[in-house]
Amino acid sequence: MNIDKQIEFDKVKEIWADLAITDWAKKKIREVSLCFSENELRKKLRDTTDARDLIEKLGTPPLQNISEIKDILLIVEKGDCLTPYQLERVEKVLVAIKRLKDYLERGKLYNNSLAYYEENLDSISELREEICSKIRNGAVDDYASKELVQIRNQISKCEEQMKQKAEQIMRSHKECMADSYCTFRNGRICLPVKKEYKLKISGSIIDKSSTGSTFFIEPTGVAKYYEELQLLKIDEENEVYRILYTLSAYVLASAPVLNENLIMLEKLDFIFSKGKLSIDMDAIEPAINTERRIKLSGARHPLMDKTIAVPLQFDIGENVRGIIITGPNTGGKTVAIKTVMLNSIMAQCGLHVTCKQADICMNSSYLCDIGDGQNLSENLSTFSAHITNVLEVLSEVSKDSFVIMDELGSGTDPTEGMGIAIAILEELRKSNALFLVTTHYPEVKEYADRTEGIINARMTFDKETLLPTYQMIIGEAGESCAFYIADRLGMPNEMLKVAIGAAYGEDAIAFYKFQKSESTIIKRNTTKISKAKTPSNKRSLSIKYNIGDSVMVYPEKKIGIVCEPINEKGVLRVQLPNKKIWINHKRVKLHVAATELYPEDYDFSIIFETVENRKKRHDMQRKYTDAVIESEE
Repeated sequence: MNIDKQIEFDKVKEIWADLAITDWAKKKIREVSLCFSENELRKKLRDTTDARDLIEKLGTPPLQNISEIKDILLIVEKGDCLTPYQLERVEKVLVAIKRLKDYLERGKLYNNSLAYYEENLDSISELREEICSKIRNGAVDDYASKELVQIRNQISKCEEQMKQKAEQIMRSHKECMADSYCTFRNGRICLPVKKEYKLKISGSIIDKSSTGSTFFIEPTGVAKYYEELQLLKIDEENEVYRILYTLSAYVLASAPVLNENLIMLEKLDFIFSKGKLSIDMDAIEPAINTERRIKLSGARHPLMDKTIAVPLQFDIGENVRGIIITGPNTGGKTVAIKTVMLNSIMAQCGLHVTCKQADICMNSSYLCDIGDGQNLSENLSTFSAHITNVLEVLSEVSKDSFVIMDELGSGTDPTEGMGIAIAILEELRKSNALFLVTTHYPEVKEYADRTEGIINARMTFDKETLLPTYQMIIGEAGESCAFYIADRLGMPNEMLKVAIGAAYGEDAIAFYKFQKSESTIIKRNTTKISKAKTPSNKRSLSIKYNIGDSVMVYPEKKIGIVCEPINEKGVLRVQLPNKKIWINHKRVKLHVAATELYPEDYDFSIIFETVENRKKRHDMQRKYTDAVIESEE
């Protein structure tokens, strides 16, 4: 089980890690574990207190990330030469160590025990000064050695002579030049000579322009200086490497001391990060005991805004091993048990706690069952997940354990859930562990009342505002307040009576004090579903026009004869003088009914069918035929 995540210690550790500087300290914070040695734990807590005291008196300590220096030390240990940049990194770390030594030295004035770690730091001033005197701005300084000074002076003189010689030639052959100044091509000083004069200038063609109109020529008089310059630069490079190798050897010789410094710097970074966290969370050093006692005054959840968090007063131990906490939903029960366990774990990791006062016992293990825990991937329901987790807790619990369980026995039939809750509590009682449990079952409250070593506690509720006050009162059983809240919010008395009777029996109704007189639920106007209407005129449409009726077709106002009646879509077919058309009945008006135009039983096929189709239809009525009646489009 992931305790850190369940009680949100993982979030505290992330905040804590952000306050550290070195990678090692950040890693150690994320992997921090409980301390089981009383002497060691007391020392860790004193270190946290001393770190906070120094920060408050002297400001933030001058620490820096040293991961790069570790890589540099690996390079010199392999016998490789360090670059000027890498040497500057070493020098900066040595400066930081010197500043940290000075910082801790000032801390001795306050008789701070943490300040005496200064004696374990060595700034290696000789190495720092040596690097500082020879490396500057990412390069070997001109004055790093007498030889280097001489060589670089000679290089400067040679370059100047080259420039002067080139300019002299340029002035004497001004008409040959494509430009008025010398240029560098491929590391050589060249004259920009026009194409037609390239043979007039004695020297080597180094390059030419993209158009080919200008040739860049190194004059013969300049070339001899270039060869001299190259020899000088080789001397310079050799001298620079000699200096770098000398400094690298110095770093290698100082590596053991430097590594010890780095270890101490990382350790101090870890300790000071605890002090920073204490300041940020406005925490205090707790008292530690091994007598199975937890007493918190003005406790709050470390992740809650301290300006709005309601202080928690909590006390367990002596003759009490378990507390059953009841109260309304969202009343702060879960936050309360998390607050107690989270502060206890923080204390046992050497951290300060978010309380006004605290006396916390050391525990061999912290066990909890909080939240839904539903695991669909493993096909576990809420109740199944709870029981699986609870059984794991019971398998690990001992007399030195601290256990918290939220909504014990929930997620199943209330009667059976209550029975299981009491069975679990009985096992916890037998283990003699400290435990906090939240529940809504009244039978569990009764169990606590009659069982030695277990007491009730309740989270308070403001009946006027219908809001929880997030205060815990130990020694009193709470109530869910569900009926009271429902009553205040307008649930009719008749509904409440049904609810009370179902929960506690019909006799309980007489003892309930209703907050208001009889009321009913006022029905509001709601949106109605609009059903699709069946066309009521379907039948009337079908008889509106008959075959043979003379009709007026709009908007053309043409006279036609109905040849097919109206279908379910309200469309009929009309014979016009030269064609048949389908048309909506709304565009048609009766002109003369068929009954006035034709005798009864008149054969309209004479009008609407071809002679050929009429013959085929006649044959079909008399005998079998393969003839096909063709429809008219």
